[in-house]
Formats: sequence, structure tokens, C-alpha cells
Amino acid sequence: MDQAADIKELSSLMLSEVLNDIGVNERMVLKMRQVNMLRETMSNITLWSIGDNMTTYYLGSQSEGTTTVGLQSDLDILFFENDVNVIQDWSEWEHGKVNYLMIQDENTTPGYCFLQLLQSDEPFPAIVIPKEDHITDRNGRILLKNKLNNVISPDAFQIGPSFALHGHSGMLDEDFVKSLPCKSWPQSASVWLEKVSVSRWLTQDIRRYVAGTGCFVVATGSKVSKYPEQEWRISTTLAERCLMFNLNITQIRCYVLMKMILKSYLNPEGETHLSSFMCKTTLLHSIENTHPSIWKENNLLVCLSYCLQKLHNYVQYGHCPHFIIPGNNLMAGQFTARERHTLLKRINRVINNDVHMLLNICIDDLGYRLQEKLNIVPRRVYNLQTSLEVSEYCSTIHYINFANAMSSNHKGVLIIVQNEENIGALKTILYKLLSYSYRSNGLEQATCRIVVSLLLATFGTVLASSCIGKNKQVSSEALDWLSKGLESDVTSSRLKLASVYYCTGDMVKTEFILRYIENQYFSVPILHCCSCWDQTPPEVTKEFTRICNEENVDCVKHITAFCVKFIKAEINCVPHELQYEMFRSTQDDMLHRHATKSRGMDWSIIDSLIYLYFLQYKTYRQLGKFQEEQQALRKLSRAIAEEENLGHRETALNILGQCMEQENRPQAAFNCYIRSLHLRARNNAARVHICRLLCKLSVSKYN
Repeated sequence: MDQAADIKELSSLMLSEVLNDIGVNERMVLKMRQVNMLRETMSNITLWSIGDNMTTYYLGSQSEGTTTVGLQSDLDILFFENDVNVIQDWSEWEHGKVNYLMIQDENTTPGYCFLQLLQSDEPFPAIVIPKEDHITDRNGRILLKNKLNNVISPDAFQIGPSFALHGHSGMLDEDFVKSLPCKSWPQSASVWLEKVSVSRWLTQDIRRYVAGTGCFVVATGSKVSKYPEQEWRISTTLAERCLMFNLNITQIRCYVLMKMILKSYLNPEGETHLSSFMCKTTLLHSIENTHPSIWKENNLLVCLSYCLQKLHNYVQYGHCPHFIIPGNNLMAGQFTARERHTLLKRINRVINNDVHMLLNICIDDLGYRLQEKLNIVPRRVYNLQTSLEVSEYCSTIHYINFANAMSSNHKGVLIIVQNEENIGALKTILYKLLSYSYRSNGLEQATCRIVVSLLLATFGTVLASSCIGKNKQVSSEALDWLSKGLESDVTSSRLKLASVYYCTGDMVKTEFILRYIENQYFSVPILHCCSCWDQTPPEVTKEFTRICNEENVDCVKHITAFCVKFIKAEINCVPHELQYEMFRSTQDDMLHRHATKSRGMDWSIIDSLIYLYFLQYKTYRQLGKFQEEQQALRKLSRAIAEEENLGHRETALNILGQCMEQENRPQAAFNCYIRSLHLRARNNAARVHICRLLCKLSVSKYN
């Protein structure tokens, strides 16, 4: 008996080491949480600054740090409009908001509710149906149907109560869940709060926090409901995130193993009878019902067996109580009696052969790694990634996601202020953010500065463009704003400053700045970062992954080069060759623009490295430095041909084509424009350049 226990303990330690090697460790968990909390805060600060009455929360395994690369978990984003108010008591009614009363009666499934529409000017039930997404029930109440409208993207597709959006440019796949907020704690979970007060695991601080998180209602009805189109599921997702943040590493590893077993053995054909949320719920119940001392690395297999046995019992009786709202049976209507029998056989097989089953899990090479740890096969026989390589890869993925989120947020603000007559909005947004950064602290202050950094250069360039348009000297205010924004990333803001000096004819300062940028660019590994279009995941260097792994997320601004974006209000700070990009679309092209991806097509957007070499070429040409000019042209041509991470290659080819025209090489220019059109057939300034070039050649032929 002691020998069996020793083997179990040794196997648990080896399994813990394997999970550590694939990134399930305290350091990586904290890094994932930090990145996603920053993204959540950045999203909300951006929405607030532009006056969008929306709030988002980043949830699920990615934000909890309870996943691995091989599990391929989506990023769950819950969002809601702040002018909607779900109440459980009439005292919570708010004037001017869209108020709904949460109704739970004999007709609703436990854990679900109806939403009765109330008047916005008085705390009484509404008596007139406002639109087609409401219905009057037999009691005369006007109820909101749980029908969803796609407000995310034309590319998003609906899965239950969420809209899924495939990731691009290294971004994670995202599930957007529309919800409605309720400020008060759900009455159906009040018993749980009382139970928390005597829990060995959950502290009073946790109790106070979760009680203040309120809840949400999500647009989906129970599978066993009599009224599936009218029911809304009550969600305590913020409280659940808090609980997951308070797990120790063994508990997190146990959850990760349950999800691997679920994917490998319990839902092998992609079935949905059991879900990762059921595994999470099972884990939480298991933690609550056991002493904290058992959740240690050398006891991991015992903990896993306990959770699997509890899951088996839930399946056997077809009843898995929600951890916070126990009346909500998560397994109601999830499987038939035949399917239950199959699931029980699968779970029993795993419980009775736990180590053997783990040895055959392919996700993250878990089985192969465990075989090596237990000396079943010689070390390195499978040529697996080292723990350092896994850590570097994971860190890089998270930081690339964060950099792309920075770029997307910046673009979102520019979309609001893109018209010249609305440019006052940019100043308002900027001052709101600056004011907020001084008032806030910690995470919000750090995030606010991230959002501000890219906007500072834009605002400075807008002011400079206004001065140039009025034939005035660029104001010290404009240059001051530009200088404050220089640390947004390695290149883009400095390139804007260089562009200002170039357009004012100060070639000496332009050359100095460009030389500095180039030295900086090649002194550290740089990632070209562009979230404008769908791209293959970017190639990164070994040194880049090392930096991502060793440093915190603040390092992103020192190792990324965002594309340079000029809105029309900055046009006088844009060389004329690049101004064509602001007028790339014919009336016919307008009809073929993508609803979301084409935003920004009336701007000039160019990759930083391409713009660096182009400005060098133009500057040296103005300075009469022929050798340096030709060297810059060769660099520009080589970058377009060899750089794999360019987001605006068609624009780069249009720029190169115009350089070739200036070199009196019309055939080379024409070839550039044709190559550009092959990349993007519509909404491409190459058409204008071809017409212009042919016209010029025709005129010169007859002169």
C-alpha cells in the first residue's frame, strides 16, 4: 500500500514537472492574466474616451491563465451597453435608462429569468411593445426575446449566445458574448454567499468582492425550457473569474488536465455533451469539499481522480449544480440516456487507467513528455521543445496579441476622428485620457498611458498639418505633442516627426531623425505590427522571443514597429507620393469595401520600415547625396521583396513605383503597379498611377 502511494506521489511530481514545462506554472499564469487584464482595461478606456457607451470584460481560460497552446482556447469577451439596466428590486430602477425587471417564477428554469420591459420615465411596467425583439406573454408583460444581432463584424458567426471571430495577425480567436448588466447580486445565489462566510477556502475579502460584482444576463435559454426564446441565463462570470484567480498552481494544473482529458477522451469526436465549464464547476466543488492541504504537487493524481469521480457522479445522475447558483443544473438536456451511458464508460476508463491515459494525450505532447519523465522512453527521443522554448513561444504569442490590440485601439480612435471637421474630437479625447491618467493609478494609469502614446503623435501631426496648410511655421505646440509621443513604439511616432520636417523642407533634421530611427531599428529585434488586414502570423527572431520571455509587457513598445497611419487632417505632413493612398477608391471601388476591414482606406497607411527607406530616399535626393539616395532605394526594394511581415505591401509597391518613375525607369514603375494590383485588385491607388504613367509616356512620345 505504501509502495503504491509512493508511486502515485512520484508520478504526481513528474506530471507536475511536465505541466510546468508546457507553461502551466505561476510565472506564465501571471503573465497571461496581466496581458489580458491590460487588454480589457485598454479596451474600456478607449471606449470611454470616444464616448462609446459600452463595457467589455475579458474572460475564460485565456484571462484566467488556465490554458496551454495545445488546448487552443478562445478569448471570451463579454460586452454590454451601459444604458441598459437589469433590476431585481424596484429601488434599482434608473431614470432615462432602458430598464428590465428580472423575473424568476414557476415558468423559468433555475438559473434563468425573463426580462420584463419597464418605462424609462417612471418605475412602472411598459405597456407598449417598442420593437420586434419584444413579445407580450399571457400575463400581459412585455418580455425581451433572447434574439441576438451581430454587432461585432460581418465575419463573425453565431455560436449559441456568442459570436465567434477568427483571429488574424497572430491574434487569438475571439468569442464575443453580448449581455445585459445587473448591478445587484442574483437573489438565487444569496445562499451561496452565506455559505462562503464559513468556507475554509474563500476569504471574507473574496466574499465582499464577489457580492459587489453583480451579475449579467446572457441571451440564451435553457435546453429544457418551455420558453426557450424568452429565457435569459444569469451569469456570475466576474465572481467566477475572482475564484479562478485565487486557485493555487496545483488546482490550475488539475483543471488543465481535466480539459485535456475532456478533449482527448470524453469528447473525442468534438461532441458538446460535456464542457470545460462543467470541468471548472466540478473543480470548484471539489476544492470546496476537500481540505486545502491536499492540493499539492505531489498529490496531483489524487486530486485529479477525485475531480473525475465527482464528474462521473454528476453524469450518472445527470445533475451538475452551478457552483454559485446551485439550482441551475448545467447538465439539463445535455445528453440522452444512451449518451450518458457512453460518457460514464469513458470516464470510468480514464479513472481506472489514469496514468496510462495521460501517457497517450497528444495535446502539448503531454503524453510524450510524461513518458520521458517516467523513463519509459529515453530522454529527447521525441525531440520536444524545452520548457524555455515553450515559455518563450507563449510569451511571444501573448505580447504579439497585446501589440495588435494596441494598434487596433489606436485605429478605433482614429476612425471616430478621421474627418477633418471632427478633428476637435481628437483633442477632446486626448485631454480626457491625460486627465484620467493623472487621477487614476496602477493598472488603469499604465493602460491610459499606452492608449495616449499613439494619439500624441497623431495630434501633433494634425496641428502641424494645419500650420503648413496656412503657410505658417509649424507651431511649438505641435512639435511638443509630437515629442511627447515618441515612445509609443520604436518607429511610427518618430517617422511622423521626420515626415513633418520633410514636408517643411528641413532636410537636415529629417536626415538626423531617420538616421537615429535606423540605428534604433537594427539595435534590437523588431516586430512589424499591423492589425489592418488579415495576415499570416508574423515571423520573429530568437532574440525577440527571449526578450518577450524575460521582460514584462512594457517591453512591447521597445520591440514593435507599428504601421504609420495618416488621416486626412494630416495630409500636409504626408509626401505627395503617399497622399495618393487617401484617394485610392473609385465610386465602384466603394461598393466593394469590407464593412470593417476597409476602415481607414481614406488614410495613408504604410509599414514603418518601408516609410523609413522611402523618406531616406527622398531626403538624400533633396540633399544631393546620390550615393546614399541609391542605397536607400536598394534597401526599399529589398525590404519589399524579402520582409514577410509587411501589412501594406501594395502601398509599398506603389511607393517604389513612383521612386522608379523619378529614376526615369518607367517599365520598372509599371511592373510595381501591376504587382500591387495583383495583391489588391480594388481600392488600390495603383490604378491611378498606371493611368498617370501611361498618360505621361504618351505625352512625352508626341513631344
